[in-house]
Amino acid sequence: MKPILFFLALSACLRLSAQTESQLIKDADKLEAGLNEPAAFETLKQVLKLNPRNHYALWKLSELCSRIGNRQPTIKQKQQYFNAGKQYAESAIKANPASADGYYAMSVAMGRFALTGSGKEKVNAVKEIRSNAEKALKINPHHGRAWHVIGKWHFEVSDLSIFEKAGVKLVYGGLPTASIKLAIQAYEKAKLYETNFALNYLELAKAYNRNSQRDKAVGLLKLLPTVPVRTIDDARIKKEGAALLQDWSE
Repeated sequence: MKPILFFLALSACLRLSAQTESQLIKDADKLEAGLNEPAAFETLKQVLKLNPRNHYALWKLSELCSRIGNRQPTIKQKQQYFNAGKQYAESAIKANPASADGYYAMSVAMGRFALTGSGKEKVNAVKEIRSNAEKALKINPHHGRAWHVIGKWHFEVSDLSIFEKAGVKLVYGGLPTASIKLAIQAYEKAKLYETNFALNYLELAKAYNRNSQRDKAVGLLKLLPTVPVRTIDDARIKKEGAALLQDWSE
């Protein structure tokens, strides 16, 4: 084949590959919006077969691992997904270290893993979860889901047992500042930047309730049914919110 024909053929193949990547991502987004996360997950894996460094596919796969993994019936199965989520997030960060989404996805995967792990695993993850969420926010201060991670971090760390707090001090030389008030502030920022995030409404309500602000908690739970359904988990989240609303309103 003559050089000019070779380069024309190569250019055509590259254009076709790019178009295919783009179409697969559109298909995956449509499947996710239709609450078919397993199919979206498999479609995004097809993107990586074409381009292993596709940043969007990598961080979305990580996020889906955290969601799908959280619904698995056993801790072992959950952690398998969360570990895969960490690996996809790590690859996303390598593919584009200037994007907030890879760091956000890493913080979620690590946070989910820590919540299913032992006290030692929680302690070991404390610093890295917050660090990755803060890296995401340094790049994009309006990243609502990263703010949600910060809120969850404060909520969980402020509730560590005495032994877990001692472990954090031993590992890091001091207990990071964490409080329910800082959790509320972060959740409120998440609500500001991502208004249709059902889980954030539920977690913010729990934080207000723990802070002895039952009226604000009830107000958020009354709004929760109006939040559009965006993930498979949202139906369960709304059901939990309705049960809490009934309990807290009595």
